Amino acid sequence: MKDLESLSASQAARALSRREIKATDLLLACLDRIGQRERVVRAWVSLGKENALARAKELDRGSIKGLAHGLPIGVKDLFDTYDLPTSYGSPIYANHHPFADAVSVALLRQAGGIILGKTVTTEFASFKSGATSNPHNTSHTPGGSSSGSAAAVADFMIPLATGSQTAGSIIRPASFCGIVGYKPSFGKISPVGVKSLSTSLDTLGCFGRTVGDVALAAAVMSGDLELANIKDLHNKPRIAVCRTANWSLVQKETSAALSLCGFAANKIAKGALIDTTLPKFFDGLALAQSRIMSSEMSRNLIFERIRFPKKLSPQITAQLSEGAAISYESYSKDKAYAREARALIEELFTNEFDLIIAPSAIGEAPASKSNTGDPVFCRGWTLLGLPCINLNITSGPNRMPVGVQLIAGPGQDHFLLSAARTIALGLTDPVARDQA
Repeated sequence: MKDLESLSASQAARALSRREIKATDLLLACLDRIGQRERVVRAWVSLGKENALARAKELDRGSIKGLAHGLPIGVKDLFDTYDLPTSYGSPIYANHHPFADAVSVALLRQAGGIILGKTVTTEFASFKSGATSNPHNTSHTPGGSSSGSAAAVADFMIPLATGSQTAGSIIRPASFCGIVGYKPSFGKISPVGVKSLSTSLDTLGCFGRTVGDVALAAAVMSGDLELANIKDLHNKPRIAVCRTANWSLVQKETSAALSLCGFAANKIAKGALIDTTLPKFFDGLALAQSRIMSSEMSRNLIFERIRFPKKLSPQITAQLSEGAAISYESYSKDKAYAREARALIEELFTNEFDLIIAPSAIGEAPASKSNTGDPVFCRGWTLLGLPCINLNITSGPNRMPVGVQLIAGPGQDHFLLSAARTIALGLTDPVARDQA
């Protein structure tokens, strides 16, 4: 079998479980691709080649360990790893070697995953750009904060990578890099062992090249192994294209992507596709998310702020100062608003629709290395704790990828994956259909 690095995680997992390919050969193909491209893309902070090769050889000799058997995996450098340094994107932790894996990483290893290395994250998963370039055009951003993970998967360096989202750090880079990014329901994957930016918002997820890929990774990382068995839709869902308070920011390429996705979704929808605008109550979602995030950041990073102020970037220093200036009374009001909004969105999913189609980002990836892009179209859904998945749909004026996100109701992760695969199969572009 040639070009092993181009296999999706699902394809590779099937071949590995049937012993049609060796874990060692797949890993070497990925390492060869990294050797060809890393100087340009710069997706990695560190690589554990020797440990990974030893693990691959062990897996080739032994029994099948689990769903991730033999798959090379990139781990966002926000997740603790016992055998690789973990810097959280900050010089403060340049020589930090955790004693234990994050829970999600340990579960990936238990299921036979090979942790190949740590991928670039922005500083503490905030907004300061990292070193990574967009593999489709290196003058453009890959997005943030899961920049290295998204770029490495998009550039065929690895089939799977972990990510996290506090504002838009999975969905936006997935859209910018043209891959599938999955942010499960809040709390679906344990955050233990992952440096926290905002305790009530941080959500762990993953990147792959197909819906099946991210379902496999999330199944292992969450312990909900049935996620990997994506079921066919037996009932036609009510599907809405959803306008939010920031709809005026949508660029032409995103509008086109929404139309193309809507055309595919209409084939499976119950009745006509709904064009909906969220009630005015939801207009404050993005601002409330931003304030809650800044306020919690100012407390979660208080040690670094007091002990190592000169090692923090001006960008994060300013955000921490803004967060510290938010009174606890104001923070509590935003939290109360979020609780009310979550109750209301649950009612809307019960009474009006089952699935939402919405922008993943304003448009294609900006032509900038210092700007990771605006997360405005992700903030609200993150605050609501809803499961979201990005599908690559079309390209923009600079021939960069443009995605849309599908959003399901609270806890409806199984349904979301089923709907995403079905909609992907209905896309007109045969390349885009490969995401299923």
